[in-house]
Amino acid sequence: METVQTALSAPIDAITENPPSSKKQPPAKRGVPEGLWLKCEGCSGTIYRKDAEAMQNVCPQCGHHWYVSAVQRIAQLMDEGTFEEWDASIRPTDPLGFKDRKAYAERIVAEQKRTGLTDAVLTGTGMIRARRVACGVTDSSFIMGSMGSVVGERLARLTERATAEKLPLIIISASGGGARMHEGILSLMQMAKVSAALAAHSKAGGLFISVLTNPTMGGVAASFASLGDLVFAEPRALIGFAGPRTIKATIRIELPKGFQTSEFLLEHGFIDRIVHRKDLKSEIARAIDYCGGRGAG
Repeated sequence: METVQTALSAPIDAITENPPSSKKQPPAKRGVPEGLWLKCEGCSGTIYRKDAEAMQNVCPQCGHHWYVSAVQRIAQLMDEGTFEEWDASIRPTDPLGFKDRKAYAERIVAEQKRTGLTDAVLTGTGMIRARRVACGVTDSSFIMGSMGSVVGERLARLTERATAEKLPLIIISASGGGARMHEGILSLMQMAKVSAALAAHSKAGGLFISVLTNPTMGGVAASFASLGDLVFAEPRALIGFAGPRTIKATIRIELPKGFQTSEFLLEHGFIDRIVHRKDLKSEIARAIDYCGGRGAG
């Protein structure tokens, strides 16, 4: 009998000694999903990512144009489903066996895995408002968009094919680097090679529209990017050869306000027009029509 009473009374004692809390536990907080908001580099405002993406990665508050990849630019510019890539089989090598903090061969593989690109430029053909063009886009995410042998070869072939097929040529530059030091003189010669192909395109009556985005610097700015029959630029893009700090330290004078921006260069006649990203497709189509829709010939 005592055993039964002990067994029955044990839970009662336990309840008496440890009464349940009358306070309700607060619900677990739900965190904000990562990547839902962006901080604008132009105005420091907090921007809803979907709002920026709907405006082609442009800040809805201040109009700052953010980086977009070469693949994204192709999607923004070309009529859907019309782009055909050219010369994708041309891949970078390591002719000098170059090594700094990392072997160049290893760096190439790492950059390819990180960006999904084989090198710093995409080239091909597609339609812009039903107008067939040859188009190349450099990408600053791949070793700063520097001009290695593959970049030069793809752009030269793109230009030569545009000439042969009488297509308007569009090159969108987004390269913060110049010649790719990992390839030495082989990289430097790409500036001359692409420029020579553009000269032949021009001599044949071809139209070349160069679009400068942020940043367009170094050997790219000093070669093909500045050779367009028409030169467009996105708002407030950094465009030049050496960086402003390097120039200031070299010549030791105060640089003008806005030096090396699209607006400064437009004022001084270096570019023809500043074009908002959302208007670029229409402006290129209009320019092609104005020039008689001519490629070469």
